[in-house]
Amino acid sequence: MASENSSSEPVMDSSGTQVLDKIVSASNFDRDEVDRLRKRFMKLDKDNSGTIERDEFLSLPQVSSNPLATRMIAIFDEDGGGDVDFQEFVSGLSAFSSKGNKEEKLRFAFKVYDIDRDGYISNGELFIVLKMMVGSNLKDNQLQQIVDKTIMEADQDGDGKISFEEFTRMVENTDISMSMTLAYLGKRYSNAIIN
Repeated sequence: MASENSSSEPVMDSSGTQVLDKIVSASNFDRDEVDRLRKRFMKLDKDNSGTIERDEFLSLPQVSSNPLATRMIAIFDEDGGGDVDFQEFVSGLSAFSSKGNKEEKLRFAFKVYDIDRDGYISNGELFIVLKMMVGSNLKDNQLQQIVDKTIMEADQDGDGKISFEEFTRMVENTDISMSMTLAYLGKRYSNAIIN
């Protein structure tokens, strides 16, 4: 179901290039990559609504097997309309481009945890996302201890939550730029999305 507030525009306009050029300039993809993404988007949009609904996105085995798939869909859905239009699709994937910078990748990773989009990761949000990842491998009280310790270590200003700046400091010794690049994620994911 397409959202009323969707920023969806036709993939091609009367000139045949203006909309795609706009999408290219706002992303980390070149024209050929955006064209491949457009073709993939059209394949995923099984009902030809101009948007990808949650079920269509989850129909990809490579996506449905990811414990954070529902969070990924929520992040791609920038306007909160419940579906992903082509511009949101390209924008969401743009952070994973090899041309994406470290801050873009960090912001995307932060959004995975910032469920309510208030600019902070709360104790509850961290618990929910980690629970998605560990499933039943940890008891809730064990997971809560990890969450509490993580918040305590990352929270520099003592407000009980993690800001983007605190998150950045917390993960600064990891190579998030590399691990959030399609080439690094491997052909399994990049081929599923781009080809």
